[in-house]
Amino acid sequence: MKRRDFLKKAGVGAAAVAATAVNAPFVHAAKKTTIKWRMQTYAGPALSAHVCKPAIDAFNKVADGEMVIELYNADQLVPTGELFRAMQKGTIDAVQSDDDSIAAPVDVSIFGAYFPFASRYSLDVPVLWNWYGLNEIWEEAFAEVKGVTWLSVGAWDPCNFATTTPIRSLKDLKGLRVFSFPTGGRFMQQFGVIPVALPWEDIEMAVQTGELDGVAWSGITEDYTVGWADVTKYYLTNPISGAWAGSYYANSDSWNALPDRLKTLFRLQMDSSHYYRQHWYWWGEAHYRTKGGKLELTSIPAEEWKQVEDAALKFWDETAKKSPRSAKVVKILKEYAQTMKDAGPPYRY
Repeated sequence: MKRRDFLKKAGVGAAAVAATAVNAPFVHAAKKTTIKWRMQTYAGPALSAHVCKPAIDAFNKVADGEMVIELYNADQLVPTGELFRAMQKGTIDAVQSDDDSIAAPVDVSIFGAYFPFASRYSLDVPVLWNWYGLNEIWEEAFAEVKGVTWLSVGAWDPCNFATTTPIRSLKDLKGLRVFSFPTGGRFMQQFGVIPVALPWEDIEMAVQTGELDGVAWSGITEDYTVGWADVTKYYLTNPISGAWAGSYYANSDSWNALPDRLKTLFRLQMDSSHYYRQHWYWWGEAHYRTKGGKLELTSIPAEEWKQVEDAALKFWDETAKKSPRSAKVVKILKEYAQTMKDAGPPYRY
């Protein structure tokens, strides 16, 4: 083709394209609607900064405007005890707490939070759920409740007493007014403990005014992190459970409306949250015992504390009678405890 012919044809083509562009209708780019969730945690601001906020912040960053989770702290939108109903109604899209505290209407809710002596270490919780069948049991139980989807469980800290008076014997527990979880507090009542329910943000002041003698709600990491170590004096090293079992939940309609990609991303943030707590608490429980400097450590002799451990086994058997599913969970807990004992160190000493 001669150069002159090529230029002529190129000019005709360019003109045609230009004409098409001029005559084409203007089309607005479709704006994507951002999915917004409201999520409330059981934790106050100082604790939330560790137990869930880093993972939620990461989720929001990676979601890149497609979805945003607004995180609220303990009792900020609704009281913790009303979280389940609020989630069912869709007032809240997601919750991080435990079955026991939010009064989940399922027969396995008693095993949430601190079921006495169900675990020795924090790693016991994910092992029980992921490798001993508790995941399937929880999915089955929550499938019977409309409006809420149970998503994932993870471990938190152990349950120890932080008090204004020293505990060196079981008799020192009598008459102590402590902030605790429903099941853990109810179990310890047989030893004279008086469990008291108050809003989370009121606990520190209640200890200062003498309304409470202490807390049996956490391990020593939380006592220092949230300020309870500033108003108590003693920390009992004997735990009534090795780890708190807490979960993520979502309103079923909100969850089902998410595309699979965002569901996967949310599951990844839950795993990130669970992993962070594993090493944060494991570090903190040793660090604050040895370097905290605010709380004096006390202990009840092992032979005397065995009375509490034996009482827990009776509590397990009583719980097993509540439903076939509860009996199945207790059977798994017993099998697991025996496996850990048979395995020996480092599983059990």
